[in-house]
Amino acid sequence: MNERIAVLGANGVYARHLIPRLVAAGYGVRALVRRPEAATVARACGAEVATADIFDTASLTAALTGCDIGVNLATALPGPSGRGSFEANDTLRSEGTANWIAACGKAGVDRVIQQSIGMVNARGAQWSDEDSVADDGGDSVAAKAIRAALAMEEHVASSKLDWTILRGGLFYGPGTGFDDAWHALAVAGKLRLPGDGSDFVSLVHIADMAAATMAAIKHWPSRKRLIVCDDAPSQWHDVFGYVAAQAGQGTLETGGRVGFPSFRLKNARARDALKWATAYASFREGMAR
Repeated sequence: MNERIAVLGANGVYARHLIPRLVAAGYGVRALVRRPEAATVARACGAEVATADIFDTASLTAALTGCDIGVNLATALPGPSGRGSFEANDTLRSEGTANWIAACGKAGVDRVIQQSIGMVNARGAQWSDEDSVADDGGDSVAAKAIRAALAMEEHVASSKLDWTILRGGLFYGPGTGFDDAWHALAVAGKLRLPGDGSDFVSLVHIADMAAATMAAIKHWPSRKRLIVCDDAPSQWHDVFGYVAAQAGQGTLETGGRVGFPSFRLKNARARDALKWATAYASFREGMAR
């Protein structure tokens, strides 16, 4: 297998699950990062490391040259390191993606995979698919994130490149920090239900997200937007209730911060187009301890 794949945002958790799978499958992998000194996992997997910044088209073009496929996983979400913010992430998506597309074109990379978010299809308690339009959330952080993600998708979809957009559910699993943080709060007796706990959440284990990306490269669903999530969207009181039970805690209090819109997504199109199935059909399998 001679195809060379460039992965932008290669120091992130998504890439840290994807890159070893790409290398094991025989692809040549170039990890595109802003901080090459932090690309220890990519190097340990045997990937080539190149310095690139999504806001610097010249560095992107140079790093992409010689690659066949570009995978854009770049984010600037706040994390334990203290770097990033939701506002910076929105800017990266809405403005930086245009640089990515331009650089791919200049470098001769004609196929791209773009990470997006399933929340762009959020319709509360209603089942929704790729054609569903999210409710207008006004000026909330989530609403701004949805608008930025849609702007990002438009940069990709309106380009002359051959593209696939993967709209992921809420990540959990090793390295994501979410389920470990929930468990720690539960152990400390501090886990609270978001609102009254009735909102739906569509989760995806990070290993399933990486596997779906591998399947997209193999089967290449040209110019398709696909929701990648688990098979059983659940209400927060079920998810957090399970986490609390693992920690030996009882009934949870309501009134916690509501950080996401309610979203109950179908993954049928991704399963069909990618010839893919979840390894973790629901959070119960994925959060087993």
